[in-house]
Amino acid sequence: MVTASLASICKRVSSGGTPSRKNADFFSNNATGHLWVKSKELLDCAIEDTEERITDDGLSNSSAKYYPVHTVLIAMYGANVGQLGWLRKPATVNQAISGLVVDEQKADWRYVFYYLLLNRGDLTIQAQGAAQQNLNQDLIRQFSIELPPLPTQKRIAGILSAYDELIENSQRRIKILESMARGLYREWFVHFRFPGHETVPRISSPLGEIPQGWEVKAIRDFGKVVTGKTPSKANADYFGEEMQFLKTPDMHGNMFILNTNEHLSSSGAASQSVKTLPAGSICVSCIGTIGVVSITTEECQTNQQINSVVVANRASREFLFLRLQDARQTLENLGSNGATMGNVNKGKFESMEIVCPPTDLLSRYHHFAKPLFLQILALARQTQNPRRTRDLLLPRLLSGQIN
Repeated sequence: MVTASLASICKRVSSGGTPSRKNADFFSNNATGHLWVKSKELLDCAIEDTEERITDDGLSNSSAKYYPVHTVLIAMYGANVGQLGWLRKPATVNQAISGLVVDEQKADWRYVFYYLLLNRGDLTIQAQGAAQQNLNQDLIRQFSIELPPLPTQKRIAGILSAYDELIENSQRRIKILESMARGLYREWFVHFRFPGHETVPRISSPLGEIPQGWEVKAIRDFGKVVTGKTPSKANADYFGEEMQFLKTPDMHGNMFILNTNEHLSSSGAASQSVKTLPAGSICVSCIGTIGVVSITTEECQTNQQINSVVVANRASREFLFLRLQDARQTLENLGSNGATMGNVNKGKFESMEIVCPPTDLLSRYHHFAKPLFLQILALARQTQNPRRTRDLLLPRLLSGQIN
């Protein structure tokens, strides 16, 4: 076993860049653009697609640069500091990400990824800055990892990656189910090509022309809106294992919330019982990273950065979830107040208006989408077992406890 710095085993350690948001031509909404990874997309797994893409002009007019397949990615600052990923396809990244192009003659890139996953805390504890944690390139380059012989690295990585393949297979099936639910949603509720639309005239509304019989409703019309709160950190007894305590990082990449990094004790939950959300509530991040949407699966509470809707009519849950996902830009605009960090307060959130279909059409969509959402939930739960097994094996394999 030898110790080596990341700089010594990598061909390249560098960060990316973001094209100017003032030029819409730098960004692409179709499959022809260049993959462009943002730090919030680092979910400790493979990356083969991105939320946004950049054009040739965006690439040439920014510090964004290409990274090859198997590049290991690290989020350098913000709420996602220390989050990891690796590229299944060549891609560009933004300035909040450090890309590690591992020299395969010196180390197995998969081993490096798993070592960083296990020792994330040792890396992030070095993050500098009071306002937000910040890992600079020098800290990353100087970070040391323990390396067994290359054949041993490959064997360890092969065992662990087998579990990740199981997880990724389930995630691919989840994406297919999501696309099915979203496809009909967009056909009916965005393009207004619902059954019988040919005979329904359009009328004017505050949000543009909509089919006759449809309405513009505020978010508050769909149920009770609850803004979360963090119990006093001065009272350690408020935190324990009894109730999920949801924060924005727990929501990234998760349609359903199955677990959270932090939990409240019974006394902590009771100290602000009015903030308790039932299963099936729709949570939306509204401060800092705005517009991430997830659904609770058990009673929980959230911090103050999240507004949630306790849905009154179950038939509207799937529609409202997808509608709120589509409303990210609207939410970001609502939260833009000239300050560094955007903030959509409860008043703005519950007053936000959306176009809503008639009850019968909403019910028809619910009957179509509910089984798809339940299948997604079942698959998400299935991935927990291989993930737990991988996380159990990870320290034992890397320490040599298991030969």
